[in-house]
Parts: sequence; C-alpha cells; structure tokens
Amino acid sequence: MLKDKLKKLPPNPGVYIMKGQKDKVLYIGKAGNLKKRVSSYFSKKHTDKTASLIEEVKKIDYIETPTAIEALILEAELIKKYKPPYNFKEKDDKSFWHVEITKDEFPRVLLVRGKDKPQGERSGPFTNASDIRAALRIIRKIFPFSTHTPNKLLGKSKRPCFEAQIGLCPGTCVGSADRDAYKKNIKNIKLLFKGNKKKILKDLEKEMKQSAEMLNFEEAIRLRGQLFALNHVQDIALIAQAEKISTDSDLRIEGYDVSNISGTSPVGSMAVFKGDSPELQEYKKFKIRTIHQPDDVGMLREVLERRFKNEWPLPDLVLVDGGKPQVNTARQVLEEAGLSIPLVGIAKGPKRDKNEFIGTIPKGFSRKTLIQVRDEAHRFAISYHKKVRSKRFLS
Repeated sequence: MLKDKLKKLPPNPGVYIMKGQKDKVLYIGKAGNLKKRVSSYFSKKHTDKTASLIEEVKKIDYIETPTAIEALILEAELIKKYKPPYNFKEKDDKSFWHVEITKDEFPRVLLVRGKDKPQGERSGPFTNASDIRAALRIIRKIFPFSTHTPNKLLGKSKRPCFEAQIGLCPGTCVGSADRDAYKKNIKNIKLLFKGNKKKILKDLEKEMKQSAEMLNFEEAIRLRGQLFALNHVQDIALIAQAEKISTDSDLRIEGYDVSNISGTSPVGSMAVFKGDSPELQEYKKFKIRTIHQPDDVGMLREVLERRFKNEWPLPDLVLVDGGKPQVNTARQVLEEAGLSIPLVGIAKGPKRDKNEFIGTIPKGFSRKTLIQVRDEAHRFAISYHKKVRSKRFLS
C-alpha cells in the first residue's frame, strides 16, 4: 500500500503526514518536492531514529501547497496541533524556533526560541532554523519590516541601516517609515503565518485598483509588485535539500575573536563547538574589509554582520572574546538580523589572566566549555593573522 502511495505522490511542494497504528500521527514534514522527499525514506539506510520511524509507518497522507514557504508554515501549524512524537523526540518543544511579532510602536519580526520570554504574537514551532530564516528573508523582500529596538527608531540614527539601503527595512531607523503602510505590512505577515494568503492577495488587488482609479500610479505599481511577488515566490533555496530528522542532541556554540596589530592585517575568526567538542570543519575565517585602524569592536561587528547574512546553521549560543563593548555590539547585530540567540562574552583582561563572564550562561552550557571555545577562537584568529601578516610582509 505504501509503495502504491509513493507512486501517486506529486512532485510539488507540500506537507507529508506519516501515521502509524490507528491513524496515530508519528511525524510531519515539509518538502519542495513531495514525491522525491517521501520516497527517500524508503530508498536508503537511515539512523536508528529514522529507521524506527519507518518501521512504525502504516500510512502517509499529504497536503499540496502552492509554494515551499506555505509548506513550511503549514508544517508548523500541524506540528503544533498534533505534536507528533518523532518531531519532538530528543528535543523539547521550547528549543524550537518561533517567529515573533512584537508589540512595539513599529512591531519587530524576530526569530526566537520557544523558551525565550514572549514579547508579542508568535507563530511556530519551526523545526529547521535555516528554512524559517530563508522564508523570513523572502517575506521581508515583499513586506519590509524593522528589527530595530525601540531606542533606535524614529530618526535617532543619522544614516539608514544596511537593510534600509537594500529595501528590507522601511526606514524606521531614520524616521522615514510610513506608519500606516508599515501596519499593513505587519498585518499581511500575520495573515501569511496564519495560512491566509488568499486574503492578502484579495486585499492587495483591491487596493491596487483603488490606487489606479485615484491616479496614484506609484502606489498602484508598488502594490502590483507585491502581488506578483506573492504569486511567484522564488523559494527554491528554501527547501533545496531533503530535510533530515536530526539525532544530534548536542548544542552548537559559535565563538568569535578578532586579531590585528595597530589595525594592520586585521582578521576575524569563528570557532564552532557541538557540545564540548570542536567542529574543525565548520570553523570560518574573515579578512576584515572595512576597517583599517585599531577598532576591535568595529571589526567584530563586521565579522558578525557577514556571518549572519550567510546560510550556515544558527548557533544555540554566541560567545565573543571581549567585554561589554563587544557584547553590546554583538547584541545589536543579532537584533538587526532579527535573531534572539543567547549571547555571552568573556573579558580576559590586558594580560589574559582572568575570565569575567558578561551575560547569563544558559542551562546546558558549562563555563569550562565556553572558555575552551573562547581559547579556540583566539588561537584560530592569531593563526590566521600571522598568515595574513607574513604574506603582507613578503609582498
């Protein structure tokens, strides 16, 4: 019966629902291609967890969606409703990601953990951080939103943020955001996460026609662009690879440091640990591009901004080598990226003879491991700095 079902699956985006005895929902997943994704469960060997799931599966249902983004949103809705055991196995639902829309004057759209203190309305849980981040980037291109904290709003900044310059932030940082238009964007984002895209399309089409009738062609063109974008979402990258049921319960820590001599040959480093073990293949190095004078805090900002614009897996904890200035800068970068990730700094003193922790260490992380991560980030930064400096000297 399962083989016959697999043959009938469409090669389209959607959600699949694996059921066991008495139609018990065991696992819910999303796919950019239902046929390819679901078939993969039965065509290769798997880890113990996945193998155990496959043994219990008696039936597979599916729901097609127009796009992978809608599959992602529907998956979260169904997981919240049914709480399938294999979605939550070895993971607490509080560790999953949620999209949160705050109650600020210009509401922010943030990616937060379920265990974080709520600041507004939430959608989720989303089991894959990379997927929901990709979805938010796509949504933000259609409906620009702010990630700035209230103290950075209403024109308090002298220049537009980077996101404002590329059209993702509506200009709240410099006081140029239209309040009514912003509220409409937030309303549409909420509707999208409630699975009501049809309502958004209907409203946008009505507003577009009204604008055209009032000869407000600039607004009509803008609304037409939103309509087109919603109907032709380029979400290939959203679910580009088959999702895996992860059995890795270790928490990911990313440690950052910068190295330079009086501003020359400046570099940055990212060390990655899973639990208390270094993941050397995931280390990253950065050659500083924008700062050419002594400014460790500015260099750290560049490293973090570049890192969080990449598609790499999100960490469970960010660690920076430095004190309050470094921690405050890292916190700003995370806020601007719309992320709520625990952050800790370790101030080492001028002689590197102390370990003063800045911030609260979350449960599950030890001081000993964090010091190891800090030391690795420092070692990796120094090593890369020496390499860059020697090349500069030879040239």
